[in-house]
Amino acid sequence: MERFVQLALDLFGDPSPARPAPPPEPVAAAPALPFTEVFQPTAWHHPRANRRVQLRGCEVGYEFQRGKRRTIGLSVGAEGLSVRAPRWSTFGEIEAVLHEKAGWVIDKLVEARERAQHQARSRIVWADGAELPLLGESVHLQLDPAHGFSGRGAALDAATRTLRIGLPHHAKEAQIRDAAQAWLMRHARSVFTERLDHFAPRLGVQWVRLSLSNADTRWGSASADGRIRLNWRLIHLSMDMIDYVVVHELSHLRHMDHSPRFWDVVASVMPDHAERRRALKDAALPLAEAG
Repeated sequence: MERFVQLALDLFGDPSPARPAPPPEPVAAAPALPFTEVFQPTAWHHPRANRRVQLRGCEVGYEFQRGKRRTIGLSVGAEGLSVRAPRWSTFGEIEAVLHEKAGWVIDKLVEARERAQHQARSRIVWADGAELPLLGESVHLQLDPAHGFSGRGAALDAATRTLRIGLPHHAKEAQIRDAAQAWLMRHARSVFTERLDHFAPRLGVQWVRLSLSNADTRWGSASADGRIRLNWRLIHLSMDMIDYVVVHELSHLRHMDHSPRFWDVVASVMPDHAERRRALKDAALPLAEAG
């Protein structure tokens, strides 16, 4: 049977720390917490928090689940801290891990708050005249009901940096968003394909298929069989960051890990990959929900 291997590039950095747990002890579960004081300086509550802990002077309400796993895992996302643990792990052991990793947890919660604030400030309002980022620069949306754009629904006027959308002026926000995002996805596929074709020969690899994702936690992934998956929302960011993700995933076709050999492959075509990686880590994609 063919072995399937895939490696993914997270939006928010390295995987969560993990630690083995001791034999079980019966402990009563803590009552559920209300979702209050979200992203306050001294209180961090996950919306599904069912336990809490004091870490470095901050009350952290976290989502806790047990499951079929061998280690205690911590992850921090937009909603807050989540903890997964084996069925036999004790709450004493879990809290020991949390206190050991307190600095990492608080740093990640602060990063998540700053990213959420950045996204809120850059939320796209899908309306005539609105701005949205494209390849790191702003373009304006313009409703153009008289134009059909050859069935494509939208077209970019590069000279004026205007994305013209074939919808009436009374179109709803969700309609404008859907038409604009459909064009953005098509444009993303075109740009990503060109960059894959540009870097693959330089890296000595061959990719076989590109698919687009809308994942909240992954910039991209690569499979050992040559399949590449990229987050279409990268099209909002600069070409430097897009190229970093493309090179990162193509390099996995040489080494399906993050070993020194892998980073040597990345550096062979992108000596400044560390700077680009930091820029990508700090990048915040705009909120694009329609009201």
